[in-house]
Amino acid sequence: MTATTSRPSRVAKLPPRERILDAAEELFQSEGIRRVGVQAIADRAETTKAAIYRHFETKDALVAEWLRIVAADYQAAFDRVETELPDQPREQILGLARFIAEGLPSLSYRGCPFINSLAELPDRSHPARQVIEEHKVRQTRRLVGMCGAAGLPDPEQTAAEITFLLEGAQVSTQNGSIDRAGDRLLTIVEGVLDRQGPERPATAT
Repeated sequence: MTATTSRPSRVAKLPPRERILDAAEELFQSEGIRRVGVQAIADRAETTKAAIYRHFETKDALVAEWLRIVAADYQAAFDRVETELPDQPREQILGLARFIAEGLPSLSYRGCPFINSLAELPDRSHPARQVIEEHKVRQTRRLVGMCGAAGLPDPEQTAAEITFLLEGAQVSTQNGSIDRAGDRLLTIVEGVLDRQGPERPATAT
């Protein structure tokens, strides 16, 4: 096993803005957005509050930028399956399910950053909440496109079912209500795709 770089030595090499985001990500995930103050982030990043405000106008702006990075990781998963599985939309959908399934173990103790953030940010005008909602719109649009490319008869309905499964698996893992959530997720998503199946042309009479 390759030795991992310790956090202090790794973070020390990051530029100031990235060091702040790294500290914010760790604290927001482990302690929650509301409980973490700017001073705590500054201490964790080994910088000052003034330095944070030079890069981020407000704490809300910092939260929003952190969630943009999280959202970009999810969008990158779409890009990756499209690149690795060209012209195979059904396999692309399964690849997305696998991406979620493989990330479930980390959710068992940290939780989904989107779910956690939504619980703490009831105001829909909050910039971070808007980042999440815009991300979900993009994600749904891309999944509907994959379902359509796979020839499924009702792409929007199938995408909705798969979204329920992906997000439900994350919540169930977070609260510990379902065991082997990753394996079960992949099996159920395959079942949805098999049940929907490509639309078959009508048989001539």
